[in-house]
Amino acid sequence: MSTQAESSKFYEPIVPSDQIQYREYKLLLKPELFPDEKGFHKFWKLAHHAAKSLGIKLGKIDESVKPHQREVVFYDTPHFKLYNHGFILRKRTFYHHGLPDAKHELVIKFRHPEKKMALAVDPRPLLPCAYTLKFKEEILLPKDGALGMRLVYSHNCELDTPNIILTQRFETTAEAFPALKKIDANPKAALSVVNGVSIQEYQVDLGMLDFGHKLEAKATLAVWRVRTTNTPIVAEFGYQLKFDSPEAVRRKQRELSEFFYTALQSRASDWVQRGTTKTALIYGYGNTSLKHQE
Repeated sequence: MSTQAESSKFYEPIVPSDQIQYREYKLLLKPELFPDEKGFHKFWKLAHHAAKSLGIKLGKIDESVKPHQREVVFYDTPHFKLYNHGFILRKRTFYHHGLPDAKHELVIKFRHPEKKMALAVDPRPLLPCAYTLKFKEEILLPKDGALGMRLVYSHNCELDTPNIILTQRFETTAEAFPALKKIDANPKAALSVVNGVSIQEYQVDLGMLDFGHKLEAKATLAVWRVRTTNTPIVAEFGYQLKFDSPEAVRRKQRELSEFFYTALQSRASDWVQRGTTKTALIYGYGNTSLKHQE
């Protein structure tokens, strides 16, 4: 029996929807297994063998490309009203030669397991800045810890260095992002850094995954640590497909991308960290009650 056939017992096809132009696969990993660059190379070998068994090409790590270092911070009200209503407000600052770049990226996103619910939320801002809208399928680990996958929809708006102060009252932030006005929150509640945690993100490009017929995806591995203490939080292996429409992706290539996700879970089972998302882990640091379960 072929490896692809063996993988099929963990495989439940996910039917793509016609509004989707991105499909992002995310696999949480144990951060303590990446104390240095050797850990990244060891995981690349696991991913390479999983890909090769399915006839998928995975390029080598480009030694000339330096790892990306970024600071990641989430903002919310004291009672996490944004997150408990499915919203995420995240700022990412880029570093060059150890110094923060003047430019940064601000993302507001709404995630939901139902496509219609996610699509109905318009995350665009009322701000004079450049932004990009993305509607994604995100493939995550099953909540029950089994091998396989589950799907959530993510409606994202990425803003390029907007001129906005994030530590201000909710009503002021909602004026900038009208989608937040649907949230039942205290207008005077001030937004702040979620659980006071500033994250040091260390990301390495592991190479390009080639699923055939010009369908490729960059494979990345990111490790999150608490910036002030260097305490490891989580690592994540990910790859994202981009296409004009789901119909443009051949069924075999789409299935290969899913087979690879489940095959890697099986081959790297000792590396996998059970959980939901990186964001959920950051929110779980505190004592505030969370109603939202990703």
